[in-house]
Amino acid sequence: MGLTGAPPATAVPGRAAQVVVPAGVTAGVAVFDRTTGTFTERLNENARFRSASVVKLLLALDHLRTHDPRTLTTADRTRLDSMLRSSDDGAAGYYWDLGGQTAIIDRTAAQLGLTDTVGPPAGYESYWGYVSLSAADTVRIYRYLLDTAPAPVRDYVMGNLRQSTRCATDGFDQHFGIAGSFSRPWAVKQGWSGFGGSGSCSPRPSTSVPLAAGTGPATTSAPGTALGTASGTALGTAPGTVSGAASAAAGVDLTREALHTTGTVGTGDRAIVAVLTLHADGTPYGTAYSAVNRLTRSLDVPGAIRPAGTWFGTWGSGVNVRLQPSATAARVTTLPAGVEVLVSCQKLGQEVSVPPYVNAWWAYLPQYGGWMTNIYVSSPDNQLPGVPVCAS
Repeated sequence: MGLTGAPPATAVPGRAAQVVVPAGVTAGVAVFDRTTGTFTERLNENARFRSASVVKLLLALDHLRTHDPRTLTTADRTRLDSMLRSSDDGAAGYYWDLGGQTAIIDRTAAQLGLTDTVGPPAGYESYWGYVSLSAADTVRIYRYLLDTAPAPVRDYVMGNLRQSTRCATDGFDQHFGIAGSFSRPWAVKQGWSGFGGSGSCSPRPSTSVPLAAGTGPATTSAPGTALGTASGTALGTAPGTVSGAASAAAGVDLTREALHTTGTVGTGDRAIVAVLTLHADGTPYGTAYSAVNRLTRSLDVPGAIRPAGTWFGTWGSGVNVRLQPSATAARVTTLPAGVEVLVSCQKLGQEVSVPPYVNAWWAYLPQYGGWMTNIYVSSPDNQLPGVPVCAS
């Protein structure tokens, strides 16, 4: 049984007639079909957003411009792998300083033909998360990666994005949007900003290797949750401390919570998807996560495989996903508080008691590869309506 007063179970259609932007969300969207060479979706595609961790694509490309990925040192490879797969902020700060900070943006914008990408505002040059870009430029970045970059660079970067870890090094679940809406194959680089100092996703991947002596990251390279990163090394700068002058100078909103999903979908990286979003100040992470999922599911994405099932709201925090329908089974991960989940089937398992509720039904979540007790699913009955019983 779900929480009294929680939202009812909701089935969300696999494809809407148009882009669905949830209330209170500002979005820039672009979907490019590499097979036909055409866009299937465009919405505010040239609007600038603070990049958050999406800029890590440019940090990697700039470094690999002068470093062959086949001959990287162990330390370099470990840092880059962690930055691309698990959005490691410490690694990003290292490469931001190593490459000359805003000079990286000047170089990559010229090299890739980016028209909407600019460095942080004056006075914030050390904050890599304040780089601004658009959905259209994000598509250009992936088109460069897939069609123009040297093969070793393409294979190295895209190979890492295909191995995106569910939990980032700062503990945020980064498999929303593309990764939360479509079955593999996909490759993603996500971005988030303003949701607090640390997420609850577990288990977290290890952080990057220690930096070489005397080359530690700049003290402002990982500017924290307010400054546009997947922050685990926050400096304590709250969203409200960003001055209006700085925000105006950047030409982008540096205050509202940002959540971006970017990458490729389908066999042969057929579709490039860029969804950049801002959410009302104070929006919880699980709420923004679900909103981005809804928006992404509404898109026309050629080659996408949409998993079958029904979407439901959840309640509670620290809700575990287990390998088996049992509270003693190994934990796969922890859900973002209040996030929507896709349920493909359900079955009876170990009885769970969360007073005043008792329930032996468990829901299988294909996007997480595990089970959660139906107690935390927002539905009035122990058994979820319209969801089949699992075959085994």
